[in-house]
Amino acid sequence: MIKVVGKIAVFCLLIGLVLIDQQGVAQISLGSDLSKINYEKPVEYIIGGVEVTGVEFLDKNVIIMLSEIEIGKRVKIPGDEITSAIRKLWDQGLFDNISITATSIKGNNIFLSINLKERPRLAKFSFEGIRKTEADDIREKINLTRGDVVTDHLIIRTKNIIQKFYSEKGFLNSEVSVVEKSDKKNDNFVDLVITIKKNKKVKIKDINFFGNEALNDDAVKSSMKETKARGVFRPLDSLGPLLVDMTGSSLKLKFGQAGNQFIDYFNQNCRVNLFKGSKYIESNYHDDLQLIIAKYNKKGYRDAQIVFDTVYRVDNENLAIDITIEEGNKYYFRNITWVGNTVYPSAFLSAILGIQKGDVYNKELLETNLQYNPNGFDVSSQYMDNGYLFFNAQPIETFVDNDSIDMEIRIFEGKQARINEVTVKGNLKTNDHVIIRELRTRPGQLFSRSDIIRTTRELANLGYFNAESITPNINPNAAEGTVDIEYEVEETSADQIELSGGWGYGRIIGTIGLSFNNFSLNNFFKKDAWKPIPSGDGQKLALKFQTYGKDYLSWNVSFTEPWLGGKKPNALTVSYYHSIYSNGLPKSDTLRSSFVINGVTVGIGKRLEWPDDFFTFYQGVNIQLYNLTNYSTIFYIGDGNGKFNNLSYEIILGRNSIDQPIYPRRGSDLSLGLELTPPYSAFSNRDYSKMEENEKYKWIEYHKWKVKAYWYFEFMDKLVLASKFRFGYLGDYNSDLGVTPFERFYLGGDGLSGYNNFDGREVIGMRGYTNESITPFYYKDKNIGGTVFTRYSLELRYPLSLAPTSTIYALTFVEAGNSWLGSQGFDPFDIKRSAGVGIRVFLPMFGMLGLDWAYGFDPIPGIPTANGSHFHFSLNQSLD
Repeated sequence: MIKVVGKIAVFCLLIGLVLIDQQGVAQISLGSDLSKINYEKPVEYIIGGVEVTGVEFLDKNVIIMLSEIEIGKRVKIPGDEITSAIRKLWDQGLFDNISITATSIKGNNIFLSINLKERPRLAKFSFEGIRKTEADDIREKINLTRGDVVTDHLIIRTKNIIQKFYSEKGFLNSEVSVVEKSDKKNDNFVDLVITIKKNKKVKIKDINFFGNEALNDDAVKSSMKETKARGVFRPLDSLGPLLVDMTGSSLKLKFGQAGNQFIDYFNQNCRVNLFKGSKYIESNYHDDLQLIIAKYNKKGYRDAQIVFDTVYRVDNENLAIDITIEEGNKYYFRNITWVGNTVYPSAFLSAILGIQKGDVYNKELLETNLQYNPNGFDVSSQYMDNGYLFFNAQPIETFVDNDSIDMEIRIFEGKQARINEVTVKGNLKTNDHVIIRELRTRPGQLFSRSDIIRTTRELANLGYFNAESITPNINPNAAEGTVDIEYEVEETSADQIELSGGWGYGRIIGTIGLSFNNFSLNNFFKKDAWKPIPSGDGQKLALKFQTYGKDYLSWNVSFTEPWLGGKKPNALTVSYYHSIYSNGLPKSDTLRSSFVINGVTVGIGKRLEWPDDFFTFYQGVNIQLYNLTNYSTIFYIGDGNGKFNNLSYEIILGRNSIDQPIYPRRGSDLSLGLELTPPYSAFSNRDYSKMEENEKYKWIEYHKWKVKAYWYFEFMDKLVLASKFRFGYLGDYNSDLGVTPFERFYLGGDGLSGYNNFDGREVIGMRGYTNESITPFYYKDKNIGGTVFTRYSLELRYPLSLAPTSTIYALTFVEAGNSWLGSQGFDPFDIKRSAGVGIRVFLPMFGMLGLDWAYGFDPIPGIPTANGSHFHFSLNQSLD
């Protein structure tokens, strides 16, 4: 039998078992055949057949095909064809050993056998040296699955992916080893044990700049978005030399030099990074180098360039970066002329551009005011909002004279484009008409970029789609002068469930609520539409139930149709609620006490067109019926008996221009509300000053004013400042009657109401204080609530995740507020203050969840534990 053993690294492949004698000739017997094969004189044979042995998981026919050995083909034995066959199989990386043997020779036909030893396959893999959460993240990246062939390439690739994963987190010295262990249950299967040693993070210790004179080191560093030097806080280091140097400079009357000495000391010893780590990521670093040049360009240094930079190790745990800058000269705009504009005069375009002769040359400002300015006017929007989709403006430097630059802005206006088709892609649950009615771009209209931006905002504010991924795809047709617009959306869950427990009046109160925010009443009776509920028409159905046992039960249901009639955005809301508080005794018992509330609200909201279409106007009628029987435990009016009626009319004028509801970056949410009842006492001749309270408040009367003003500013990428103000005032018509004990304000704590719809009270959260503690507490020795309140908040927010499945952002805040028993004691500067940090997590199923820690700085008389350190849990913006 002739046996051929081959590997890529072997210089020659021999058919048969290769035995080389001193003359360089090998001869092997073939069974009983006395003929010999002389390897110095190859013989041509016809391949009569090929078999494959030693494989279990691979297709034998595929192996023969890969070897390119063809039955019936004439080949020389030994020869290059067999050598090539082994090489081709070896290149697949699937085998540990390959040999080709001749099993028999019959006449001029030779029969071959391809003998293989497969490389082991992966049974499972595990991690050592890291936490489970890290292991889960790495599993997704290395993408190993059972049955993969374990090759050298697979192991090297796995190591590289893991090291890159940790490198991007700052662990540049991470070590990864992969050990193969035979699987006990399956032959030719192995388990991989991946051992990871992260070692300490390698951080950027210093970033050194050379050649920068126009901008100091701090100004240049601030332009680098991701690459930051590690923070240090060692105020005592070099303090002695600093005082000596500053004293010497001051005695010489060199106060500017003394100031610079202090700044240098501060930068070296008191550098703190709040929002960015000091890890080094190469791609981010190169992006930051471009940002340095962009900042110089913004300051007028159009020729600035980085002539040298280097990154080097200071020690095993620290890097340093040296950057040499050539600033060049500072330039100024001189003459700016317009060419090609026929629709708008040059003076008008120059006014929009907002750049005057003598202004510092600012390339970023020029391009922003030409192409797109999210915070103001720009030339491109002026044209594109008037249909000129094919508009283009090209700024050209026509003359550079010393430090002055003449610009010529060449305009191509093109023809006005009209919208041909508008489509929506990605809405699997929400019906088309719900989206179409929010679109500001309709077929036949002139193209308008601002309408597309506004449509994107409206779709985001529906709450049915991932606000971060809404994409308008613009498909222009220059030949026809038309444009097709496709809005690509990613549907997310809009329904929410509320499961919470609150503390109120010495009891734990459980709450369960369901909010179906994309409900469909039209499909309510269609069996196939219950998946699990009928949805897709944009209606809202909310159900809520509260209890702490048989002594308290409360439930309410509300329904909103946002487009009443389907043609205009007139939102109809109808709600009903019922609550019963008792001491648990049966109704037949004379000692039973109870407090029953029934309420109905019907309201309609309308989107206005003036002063602009961000304004809304709401009108509603509210009816509450209170029935008290021997109930004075919590409600303190009279002897705990009587019926009280509240019929009120409410109007709210609002303006909401925030860009999205979950994590707004810009815009405002403003409202002015008034709720009032008829002035019953004005039509009565009765003396209210002598009435019993049960009779005095039988028909509740008041006027209630509320102001809300929230502003959002994105002054860095995703870093948002939220400024909030709330004010409320409860007034009366008749001084003899006084202000009603209903509808009062209760300030302090997490804003979660212990009792739903109890006496119409409003619970306003304020962090750093216990629930309702910043509230006037004495009305006949009882807590009766405030008639005036104010609250101010400043929040600095930064997102940790904007994924639609879980939007997470951290915040830090300062807050102040107070409430008063009457307007005569109101003082907007007499406030209780607090500060703290928190986190918000938006889960589509549960809504917005929050956890805050705050410290209240001002004591509350009579409540020693009201202020100080407090944690607050919030649910669905209860702290707002």
